[in-house]
Amino acid sequence: MPERPYSSVWSDLNQVEFSQGFIDAGGYRTRYLHAGDSSKPPLVLLHGITGHAEAYVRNLASHAEHFDVWAIDFIGHGYSAKPNHPLEIQHYVHQVQGFLGAIGADKASFSGESLGGWVTARLAQQHPERVDRIALNTMGGTMANPKVMERLLTLSMNAARDPSWENVRARLEWLMADPAMVTDDLIRTRQMIFQQPDWLMACQMNMALQDPETRARNMITDDDLRGIEAPALVLWTTKDPSGPVDEARRIASLIPNSTLAVMENCGHWPQYEDTATFDRIHLDFLLGND
Repeated sequence: MPERPYSSVWSDLNQVEFSQGFIDAGGYRTRYLHAGDSSKPPLVLLHGITGHAEAYVRNLASHAEHFDVWAIDFIGHGYSAKPNHPLEIQHYVHQVQGFLGAIGADKASFSGESLGGWVTARLAQQHPERVDRIALNTMGGTMANPKVMERLLTLSMNAARDPSWENVRARLEWLMADPAMVTDDLIRTRQMIFQQPDWLMACQMNMALQDPETRARNMITDDDLRGIEAPALVLWTTKDPSGPVDEARRIASLIPNSTLAVMENCGHWPQYEDTATFDRIHLDFLLGND
């Protein structure tokens, strides 16, 4: 396999007009990356468990041409507030609703990867008035596979207890179909987050959803999916570590107004792994060209 050219978070952003900042979202200090302007409709990008806003650095420029784009750090993640209690889906939904209020948006389109998709689906089901279109990217919350949950818990807690280069790399490699996508720069970006003094506590709190009992009461049921009114893109990949493409087909069959898209040779971060394909599918859907 040919060696990939070196890339970094900064090389993904150095031609993007963007800002980084912090805002109070429902009482939580929330970090964001922002591109675009308020003349365009708002789009909120939501990352996965133990992730951060940098999951979307390769998508900001293309989406800012059409949207007022915000990628946030969930509570208990990145550089946002880290509450000292187990984090369940309603806590994230509360933060996201607070974020909409903070940016002065009555509603927005949402795109969520993994945990972000779980939160997006719950928001759309419970608060349809806040949602325009939704993209569910390898979403969580519809499956409870003990092996997947245990693997994710082990990798995450290993990196939280000892945020060594090797442990952080192992956690990131779980996301990718091709481990070579995990660059030194991406490792260092996440390692700095994992080296925060309160990260071990925060990771224990955000891993609550890997506990079977806690997960069970937060699951997205078939009836929940049937109750989603917003147009929905269900996006999956052929090498997703969390579950098979058949699960995406099942989800799409239950959401009344849904579109299914499957990306080849990607894992759990298709927006990063194959940005051109993701952006084309994603923007076609969000702009109503599907």
